[in-house]
Amino acid sequence: MNENDLDAASRPSCAPAPRPHRLHLLALNPTDSVTEGFLPAAARLGLTVTLLTDQPEAHERAYERGTEHGAPLPALDIVHCDVRDFREVISRMAADARPQAVFTNSDHLQVQAALAAQYFGLPGKDWRAALRTKNKAELRRALAAADMDGSDADPGAPWSAELGTGADPATLAGLDAPFPCVVKPREGVASEDVVLVADADELVQRCHDIRARRAGAALVIEEFLDGELRTLETLGDGRTLHVLGGFRTELSPPPHFIEERLHLLPAPPPQPHTDQVLAQLRALGVGFGACHTEYVVQGDRARLIEVNYRAIGDQCDLVLAELLGIPLFEHILRTHMGEPLPDDLGARTDGRARMEYVLADRAGRLVSAPPASVTERGGVRLDYRPLREIGEDHPLYRTNRDFLGVLRATGTDQGLIDAAVAEFLAKGRWEIAS
Repeated sequence: MNENDLDAASRPSCAPAPRPHRLHLLALNPTDSVTEGFLPAAARLGLTVTLLTDQPEAHERAYERGTEHGAPLPALDIVHCDVRDFREVISRMAADARPQAVFTNSDHLQVQAALAAQYFGLPGKDWRAALRTKNKAELRRALAAADMDGSDADPGAPWSAELGTGADPATLAGLDAPFPCVVKPREGVASEDVVLVADADELVQRCHDIRARRAGAALVIEEFLDGELRTLETLGDGRTLHVLGGFRTELSPPPHFIEERLHLLPAPPPQPHTDQVLAQLRALGVGFGACHTEYVVQGDRARLIEVNYRAIGDQCDLVLAELLGIPLFEHILRTHMGEPLPDDLGARTDGRARMEYVLADRAGRLVSAPPASVTERGGVRLDYRPLREIGEDHPLYRTNRDFLGVLRATGTDQGLIDAAVAEFLAKGRWEIAS
């Protein structure tokens, strides 16, 4: 499925250009998406990569080990840079050599990459759309202004309020909120410091707790949207917006919101929800590169939770590329090199998947866990990756940093997949010494 009617005013510049030989990639910490997805894709495209990061030693260690399955990495220069500051990013790029393509898959660096691309006249995302999606308060304001998330005829816009940078949480004591409601960092990611609160007293206390970890951080308080949580994964070049698929997400019990498992939704994605989400993305100016959108289904309505203007993470992007049978990571990079996407990606539609995340249930030291393994039996492939090493000692984060391992189960029969996952989990043993 694709959308060919992106609003021209919101399209980024993406005129076809000769393929560059060097890609500037912005990153914070190493991620599977970059190590296993984008860097091998850059190698297959014949690119050399300058990786700008504020954590160069971590990247050097990660790439010394290579990729999980031995895929070749490109010629790579790792350069220290304060990548959160767009001025430093532009200055470092200009001092190095005029960039030929700029890309990031980091939630935190989309605006910086978009501004750098625009500065050098390169294809990229509209920096305003990147800011709207990163800033959760601005996202709500933008949708309300576009009348896309509720109207007088359909009063369904989620209630929300903002506690500005440095503002005293005590001012929220008299807030007329629809409790229970959700409080979260305005620019947060991965459900970190996202919590359901029951009343005004708890709201004030939770805000103080978050501020103790994030001094002065701006917070958003939102209506709790109950219902089935889904994702929509899209890929665009500013002209065509392809729907890659979506996942159904199961979360931990409240008050926290940790992803425990995801099931790939059968193709085509369900309607009318998909078209509603696409309309809201257009209103936000989203349509270039990869985008991962989370929404709740309430009857025939799709209500946005958040928009992450990058590829889905936690290895779901790796599974998606495998099941669709397309060079997904190459396609994403090509959009940032000014190459148009094909009208038909030629994606398979018969694949099924389940992502199962094994979570720590207490703080302590991991003393026992299964090793990495890949097995194929009865049409189901199980790929287990440990995410915490034996002997590591951690607090309980109540985020995806509690993941001990991830099990990727793929095939074409969901029943067989679910049975294989259940068998693996029953046999596995994860032990934490408190």
